[in-house]
Amino acid sequence: MDVQFCECGGIFEPIGKGRVRCRSCGKEMIMHMGEKITTQAKKEEVIVIEDTKPDRLPTTMKVCPKCGHKVAYWWLIQTRSSDEPPTQFFRCENEKCKHTWREYK
Repeated sequence: MDVQFCECGGIFEPIGKGRVRCRSCGKEMIMHMGEKITTQAKKEEVIVIEDTKPDRLPTTMKVCPKCGHKVAYWWLIQTRSSDEPPTQFFRCENEKCKHTWREYK
């Protein structure tokens, strides 16, 4: 609680239920005391947005662990804290497979 002063220069002291009284002149008044508010941060969820048109993504020579195709689309997402390297995702270019996997740096 902050110290509140009366116009006479005295200090107000609480006397109960939001009321205060000046120590010097005895003036009483209602004061709205601030309440202590605490909050907790919610843990953020990682949302991966998958584009339905992967042809906009760059490709690389990467063997798919599911079908053995040698070309995959790739992209990076920061899935951990900012001081950690990003996670690299791959998606098989083969139309019949489309397997998606990730690699941590």
